[in-house]
This record gives sequence, C-alpha cells and structure tokens, in this order.
Amino acid sequence: EAEKIQIKITSLGLTESRITADETIQQLFVECRLNHFLAEETPLSLPKPPGGQRIHYNYSTVINVDKENNHVEREYLKSILLKPDLPADSLKFTVVSDPPEDEQDLECEDIGFAYVSLKEIFQNQRDIIEQDIDVFDSQDASAVIGKLTVTVEALSALRSVHQECKND
Repeated sequence: EAEKIQIKITSLGLTESRITADETIQQLFVECRLNHFLAEETPLSLPKPPGGQRIHYNYSTVINVDKENNHVEREYLKSILLKPDLPADSLKFTVVSDPPEDEQDLECEDIGFAYVSLKEIFQNQRDIIEQDIDVFDSQDASAVIGKLTVTVEALSALRSVHQECKND
C-alpha cells in the first residue's frame, strides 16, 4: 500500500461564469498531472453541467512510486519532502473542453485548474478523501469557476519516502 498514490476524480460542478455561458464548451474531461512526467485523464468527456449541478466521472487511477520500477516518481516525491521551496509540489487537475465530434477543427482547451499539495498532505498527516477543491479559471487565476471532488491517498507513500530520506 505504501508504494502508490491513489487518485479518484469523483465529480465536477460549475458556478455561473464565462464557462457556463460559453456555447462552444460542451463536453468536459479532467486530466491529472504529476509534475511533467505523468498525466492521466478521465476516459470519458461528459456534457457540461448547468450551474449548480454536477457531472460524475467516478474515475480512479493509481500512481506507482515503488523504487524498483518507478524511480523517477519516487525521487520526485523525495524532492517535495526535502526541498521546502519547490514550487511544483502539487497534483494538478485540469478541466479540459473536448470539442464536439462535428467540430474537429477545434482544439481541446484547458478551461480550469485545481491543485492538491502533496507537501500539505504530508505536513497535515492526512489524506484528502472526497474533498471539494476549487477550480480556477485558466484565463484568470483568481476566479473560481467550480468545484472538483477528488480523493488523493498519498500519505502512506509519502511516509515511506520520508523514512527512506532519513535512512539515506
């Protein structure tokens, strides 16, 4: 159990904003990224929910961080714990607009970002379970456009990595 991070993207709700008003944004999926080397996305794009309602992805994934096979991921976790000023200590969730089938000339567009700090999980000694996190507008980082409900179970992996740092 200690050698992996479990991530679940449960649901997404939007507040009234440019996103809900924008007719060209119809289908949404969510990407989860660990630094620059690992990205996972929900296999489904779902129809954009009206303000106040939610769409449910119920998507789970696992990031393995064992020494043998996932050295890069593990070293990255070490750096988060050892370098207090490392800015990229978060899992980044990106809400992406998936163009409709009949408009393939449109690109996928990042419309919002949400973050879970792995460092904070370790500092608080508490996993994040089915928690609503703010989704910030990709065009205005101070504007919250919705809530993403996520689970990030990383504490046992971080404890294991921390133990190893002390032993090194």
